[in-house]
Amino acid sequence: MDTTRLGTSGLQVSRIALGCMSFGTDTSGVAGGWALDDEAAEPLFRAAVELGITFWDTANVYSAGTSEEVTGRAIRAYTRREDVVLATKVYFSMHGGPGGSGLSRKAIMEQVDASLTRLGTDYVDLYQIHRFDPHTPVEETMEALHDVVKAGKVRYLGASSMWAWQFAAMQHAADLGGWTRFVSMQDQYSLLQREEEREMFGLLEHQGVGSMPWSPLARGYLARPWGGTTKRSEADPNGERHRAPENEPVVAAVQQVAEARGVPMAQVALAWVLRHPVVSAPIVGPTREQHLRDAAAAVELELTDDEVALLEQHYTPRLPSGFS
Repeated sequence: MDTTRLGTSGLQVSRIALGCMSFGTDTSGVAGGWALDDEAAEPLFRAAVELGITFWDTANVYSAGTSEEVTGRAIRAYTRREDVVLATKVYFSMHGGPGGSGLSRKAIMEQVDASLTRLGTDYVDLYQIHRFDPHTPVEETMEALHDVVKAGKVRYLGASSMWAWQFAAMQHAADLGGWTRFVSMQDQYSLLQREEEREMFGLLEHQGVGSMPWSPLARGYLARPWGGTTKRSEADPNGERHRAPENEPVVAAVQQVAEARGVPMAQVALAWVLRHPVVSAPIVGPTREQHLRDAAAAVELELTDDEVALLEQHYTPRLPSGFS
């Protein structure tokens, strides 16, 4: 597996990130219908280690915290802590108290400690804000994040899914305060959602920030012929955004290129995402071992200009999604 720096930071990451939203033991929440417990997830973690996918991303809210627990146990069972770049997130509600959600100083201090406990480690390599918090001054958030870095609990900071002006405002606040800046942006980017190309990607390139696209396969819609379903697609309401009929010719183009190359559709869709110069590591959320092997193979797949033109020609502008 190739590695790259996360943006212009010094942090080396594998070119594919293992998305751990698929893992957990809690039956409520978005992954309740398809989350994998420790036993079911074991082959996936072992495959990640074998393939050199050492960038693992989770969040406090995934499966009500149990994704962090499963991920932490997997690190201890199948690899070494120093061999993994471990990322988690904060923002969404963990409980109804004042420190249970958002990006206030109280929430950040409380939630980083809770995540460390669940993960069974004393530091996180990349701590990310899961969304922008309109109810907390950006200065309060950035200073609190800087403090957890200086306390040794966090090595680097990242953000996820917001408008470009919001991200710029937070980076500017960090500069003015002399606080730690974000080195990564975890944003939605795929052949079915390209709106980050308009403003966010230009900002990331200018500031030396690496993109970690989530849903690079559009919840699996780019990994199978149009109309196909999986257990996850049937249980995951967030996939509804990709069912629009204007997406069918895009999926058909992916299928056409994949069949001509003799490779799975997922490899083609991921290879397209990996081509963008600001993309450091797309996040793949596997539920089967083959998902990871296809992702690893995509790193080596070079698309031609004609293939790229075919893949892109049917895209139609749409509203960004996933900011809330």
